[in-house]
Amino acid sequence: MNLDETDIKLLHFLQADSKQTTKALSNKLNLSVTAVYERIKKLEHNGIISNYVALIEKKKVDKAFVAFCHVKLVQHSQEYVVKFEREVRKLKEVLECYHISGDYDYLLKVLVKDMEAFREFMVKKLTTIDHIGSTHSMFMINEVKHTTAITI
Repeated sequence: MNLDETDIKLLHFLQADSKQTTKALSNKLNLSVTAVYERIKKLEHNGIISNYVALIEKKKVDKAFVAFCHVKLVQHSQEYVVKFEREVRKLKEVLECYHISGDYDYLLKVLVKDMEAFREFMVKKLTTIDHIGSTHSMFMINEVKHTTAITI
């Protein structure tokens, strides 16, 4: 799907605040409410917009300890990869998991209450997954930039 300038502006506005009404968006874009509604539906139908979420302040829900875990599997067989990915998807503490190149196979972003909760996560959950050869963890000192918006 080719995005025109209006689609790009609409996506920018929605990424900033997806709770805006179509009326408010129509005023910003100088379009009718119907035209805005149809554009949004077209963007959803084509998979450009995949979901709407509420972003939660980590500190307010006592989950401000962020760790990044590198994981290396003992072997790169399809069976081990599929099993690891299936199991890691079940871990509620893991916000993001990427299969990466380099010295490690995966990078996980983990969110928990504190260091004690992180240790429990590692000992009782992550390292119980079969075929993990090694892990390496790093901890967030300060969040310098965090955005969910994609520049188009």
